[in-house]
Amino acid sequence: MGLSGKTLTWQRAYASRLFFTDLAVILVAVLGSQALWFGTRRSELRVPIENLRDFTIGYTLVSVGLIVLWMLALEFYATRDHKTIGTGSTEYKRIVDASARIFGVTAIVVFLLKVDLARGYFLTALPMGLLFLLIGRWMWRQWLVSRRQEGRYVHRALVVGERVKSVHVVVGVRRDSAAGILVVGAITESGSVAQDLVDGVPVLGDFGQVLQAIDQSRADTVIFTGADIFGPRRLRELGWELQARKVDLIMAPALTDIAGPRIHTRPVSGLPLIQVDFPAFQGSRHAAKRTFDLISSGLGLFLLSPLLALIIIAVRRDSEGPAFFYQERVGLNGKHFRMVKFRSMVTNAEEQLLSLLDQSDGNGVLFKLKVDPRVTKVGSFLRRTSLDELPQLINVFLGHMSLVGPRPPLATEVALYDEYAERRLLVKPGITGLWQVSGRSNLSWEDSVRLDLYYVENWSVTGDFIILWRTARAVLAKEGAF
Repeated sequence: MGLSGKTLTWQRAYASRLFFTDLAVILVAVLGSQALWFGTRRSELRVPIENLRDFTIGYTLVSVGLIVLWMLALEFYATRDHKTIGTGSTEYKRIVDASARIFGVTAIVVFLLKVDLARGYFLTALPMGLLFLLIGRWMWRQWLVSRRQEGRYVHRALVVGERVKSVHVVVGVRRDSAAGILVVGAITESGSVAQDLVDGVPVLGDFGQVLQAIDQSRADTVIFTGADIFGPRRLRELGWELQARKVDLIMAPALTDIAGPRIHTRPVSGLPLIQVDFPAFQGSRHAAKRTFDLISSGLGLFLLSPLLALIIIAVRRDSEGPAFFYQERVGLNGKHFRMVKFRSMVTNAEEQLLSLLDQSDGNGVLFKLKVDPRVTKVGSFLRRTSLDELPQLINVFLGHMSLVGPRPPLATEVALYDEYAERRLLVKPGITGLWQVSGRSNLSWEDSVRLDLYYVENWSVTGDFIILWRTARAVLAKEGAF
């Protein structure tokens, strides 16, 4: 019993939808660019040939060739491969790489042959097509994620390995429902079926019963989490057996919270060794981050100055006291700084804190109240919309904070940090971060630390832009804001 027909059907159907969407987008981009620059009149491209009479090609033929090459590039870079579709950043990166390379090669050929290709036509088609390709994939991804949350369009996975390792993997997989992996069973060293691996994941047998468990659970994917008694020879034989059944095999190394760019495979004598780069906390990339922060915060303060003025007036009229609230926070390498926010509470809020500590809705370390009596009427609105955070652009401009980073902690919170949590202080705190786009106040303390450390050790420019985009969505949805 191999890869289920249902799995193959949804994968092929989804890939077909992507194909026709890509084709429609590229047709509109290329032919639209042609129409924009040449209208309905017949336009021709002269191709000079040494010692021969020049010949001409109609731009319609050029457009058809460009469309075909673009579609072939998307296919060559496996942008619709079943292991890639729906994975988010990997899928988008391949689309960008394929599009950039096809246009780069085209530009080189045009230059070498001295072809007088209309620059406007060429430079309009690329960005327009690339933008709408990414939008199209994003829309299909949202559709796929919504179906996966309903339990459809998923890979049914059987986890094989030692119990402790398998539990860790299952917990991680369950955190990301958008990944489309539904764990339907487990194979452990003991094979004891008396107790589920975790809630909802039954143990179906021991290492000698993998194939029977695949049949029983109708799994189309096996995730091997590791086991000392499951030797290389047995694992290789399992791979052959899975290949015959068209069941995917996924290896789950012991590495955790490591982003893809830091992982490099180095095959040595048939061994797929994995090299992991250490995180870098300085250098050109961080200089670029600071430059982006400086420009963005300065521009943001300038453009938002009318809104900031209105909020200042509203806060002052709503209750007695200053418009801004200053609080000491801990930043890069444990240095203290004064973080500024719009005041959202009464002026004696700190004095009332002790009487409210036992009512906290936070996660044990962070104090939060869903209904805080100290919050003013305007302050409640500012908190729900996150507008109270806008003055932190001043902290970003001055270099105390970054646009994206770990949550800026209080000194009392840092005093409770263990060595693990202290690594959050290796980068500047941010106005937003993974903690904000992943639940904010709804997160447990452990999840908050895990997300912050993941960001600290795997920061990238692309990741920052994704977090900023997700922040806008989280703020509009008011997720975890109180």
